[in-house]
Amino acid sequence: MVKMEIINESEEKISILLKETDRAFVNALRRSLMSDTPKMAIETVRFQMGTFDVCLSCGHRNGAAIAREASGGSGCGNCGKKLDKEGVDYTVWETNGPLPDEMIAQRLAMVPIPTNHEEYHFEASCPTCKDLVPEDRGCMTCNMIYTCTAYGSKEGSTVTAGDMVFLGAQSLEITEHYRTIPITKLYKGQMLEFIAIAVMGVGSEHAKWSPVCGVTFVPRSVAIINNKVRARVLFRLKLGITARDFDKKGRLEDIDKVKTLITELHHVGDGTEEKVEFKDAITIEEIPGEFIFSFETDGSMAPQTALKKAAASLSMSFGSLEEDLAAVL
Repeated sequence: MVKMEIINESEEKISILLKETDRAFVNALRRSLMSDTPKMAIETVRFQMGTFDVCLSCGHRNGAAIAREASGGSGCGNCGKKLDKEGVDYTVWETNGPLPDEMIAQRLAMVPIPTNHEEYHFEASCPTCKDLVPEDRGCMTCNMIYTCTAYGSKEGSTVTAGDMVFLGAQSLEITEHYRTIPITKLYKGQMLEFIAIAVMGVGSEHAKWSPVCGVTFVPRSVAIINNKVRARVLFRLKLGITARDFDKKGRLEDIDKVKTLITELHHVGDGTEEKVEFKDAITIEEIPGEFIFSFETDGSMAPQTALKKAAASLSMSFGSLEEDLAAVL
């Protein structure tokens, strides 16, 4: 059975030591993380289109020209004030920002949506919607709804992910770290209004549903001193690693220090004057069956959550394969 040991972890990054395994399994886990880990992402965006007269007295939004006195209107639909002069009684806002709707929708799709796997389901397996035709699916346990209404300014106002309001628990609002992600910029007279719907998906369907990036693995290595006298050539350079970092047997097993040493060996490697004297005084050897696995999430979920979901998906795939083979063989 594969053994895991966390080397270091933060809110978005994690490095894990995998033992008693091989490259095939580690690579399968890597692919599962990228392609099969469930994640919420915005799939549908409905833009509000039109021109509006906003009353400067109460802020109420009236339909274009409907409430204006010049058009025979009876005034603001909320406070009744006559809308006579633009800039004095009302301002005109139109949903015509500098970016096409398609580009805004693409940007929204890449915003990391907080994913709660306990509360939300795939539309196709949602307890409420699974028996409905795809066009009729969509409820509060398989859809997350965000709204946004933003206005421009003379100097220009940047619309960010933080301007999106989630219609539900506050814990599922866009997290603080990602609220500054820019969506577009609006100037005076321009406004943006939309309803965005996020659904569960996996990376194999679209990149927006892939919750991780920078998924890598390398064999775990140890450093060994073969010649203490020649090794002094490196230590005399007074870099990060010293002779004291090695144990009595001349081995260095600390993962971070070995990583640092591999970089420092370039100072006595090919193309340097020290290479002739240093030769192979210190060598790096791989440990069979051990790998250092690292990745970073996009912020939609914690690294451990992504890893557990990837492992569960991988286990399910192998179980399905075993059943298929049993039926054929």
